[in-house]
Parts: sequence; structure tokens; C-alpha cells
Amino acid sequence: MPSNLRATYQAAPDVFTFPSSLPIPGAGRLPVNAFLIRSAQPILVDTGMAIDRGHFENALWSLVEPEDLRWIILTHDDRDHAGNLKEVLMAAPHAKLITNGLSVARLGEEWDVPAHRVVQVNPGRTLDLGGREISLLRPPSFDSPSTLAVYDHRSEALFSADSLGTVIPELAENAAEVSRTDYLDGVSMFTRANAPWTALVDQNKWNALLDSVALLRPRLVLSAHGLTVEDRIEELLGTVRAVPTQQPWLPGEDVEAATLLAAHDTLAEVTAF
Repeated sequence: MPSNLRATYQAAPDVFTFPSSLPIPGAGRLPVNAFLIRSAQPILVDTGMAIDRGHFENALWSLVEPEDLRWIILTHDDRDHAGNLKEVLMAAPHAKLITNGLSVARLGEEWDVPAHRVVQVNPGRTLDLGGREISLLRPPSFDSPSTLAVYDHRSEALFSADSLGTVIPELAENAAEVSRTDYLDGVSMFTRANAPWTALVDQNKWNALLDSVALLRPRLVLSAHGLTVEDRIEELLGTVRAVPTQQPWLPGEDVEAATLLAAHDTLAEVTAF
């Protein structure tokens, strides 16, 4: 099976990114990332896309032995985050899944995750995972009600799930490798596309959400759909702050299909008399 997975890279001394991507026609590439925190009890954040199956597991097990993986934090149950969850759980006998209860219920549409291997949590919880303190929170934007962001206190990295992502013309590892305009325009576009409800948000409430992220003072922002962000965090938050003043982003339509549909509607109106 063809795979979009690229070479694993190190985002921090003990944080590794498994980078893949999806094409966004007419706009560029959308990064799709999962992450491994190597620690006394290794933690996997998300499990990649099904299209990368096999390749993803090979990359993961090159960094941690299956029997040593202890935790899988699933930010939410969308396929680009849970694509290899079953395979990883089956290979890693001591790993437990940490996620929101809504994700567990929705995963059950396809596969019943063994209940004894699940820890259900909600935003606002802080966990000690083998001496590694992890806080779970609601990110500013999301496309699933089950979404959890992850803040790792030791690395000071915010794993922001779908929030704070971008679409870029050419793939890169660090935001500093992409032109400021391309990176920030992509942030605005992706946020408006992935969370169109942001156009309905009260600006003061939106500002308060982003203020809470800023108060964490993350050293790194690692979005499931972004690049490693270190030097542009303030600009990143500023760009997202302006999103409620803008229209949601939609992809272009198929003009021929739209024309046919319009003709069909006109015909229906004529034959109604």
C-alpha cells in the first residue's frame, strides 16, 4: 500500500514526530502527525492514518519496543488520528489508551476497544504517567467534541490536536523553514476550514481561550496538522485570534456538476406546473 509517511524527526530531546500529509487541492499539503514521548513510561500521542499502516508501526517500533509502550493518548477518534490504534494496541500488550469517553463510544462503531485497556478522561485532568506530568485540556478549535489537547510539563510542549495547524505549499519540519506569509495564511485557512463554527464565536470568549494557551507559555507547539513551532508562537496565536472576523473556508466546487444540478432544479420548477 502506498504511504505518505516521511522520515521520523526529533522535535525535542525526548519528543519524536511521525510526519505524514494529505493533499489539499489548490492549497498545498496538510501535515498529519503523531508523536512519541520517550520517557520511563513511553507515551504515543495519536496513531497516524490507515494509509500509512505498516510503515507507521515500523517507524514507531524503531524507537520503542512494543512491550515497553505504556500509554496511547488519542486526541480524538477521527481516522487521521486513530488509523492504526487497533494495530498498535494489539502489538503493545502493556499499553493503555487514554482518551475521552465520546471517542471510546465512536470507536465502538468499528471496533470495541477492550474496556480494561482504556482510561477515560475529560479536559482539565492532570495525570502522572510514570513520573511524567501530562495535562489534558480543550484546545481552542476542534472538529470533534471529544478532542483533547496534551501539555507535557517536562518538555513544555503543547500537543494541540487539530488546533493551530496549517496548510503549506511544500512540506517542512519546523515553521521557521516556511515563509511567514505562507505559514500564517495556511494557519488561518486551516482553522476556518476545520472549524467553520469559529465564524460564530464571541470574540471575547475566543480571546479568553487563546489567553489560556498563552498562559501555559509552551516552548513548543506541536499540532497534529502543523509544524514544530518555537519562534512563531506569538504570531501563531495572533493569527488564530483574528479567525472569528473572517469567513469559513470552503474548497472550490465542481462547476460542471453544479451546472447540472442547477439545470435539474430549473427543470423541476418547470415540470411542477
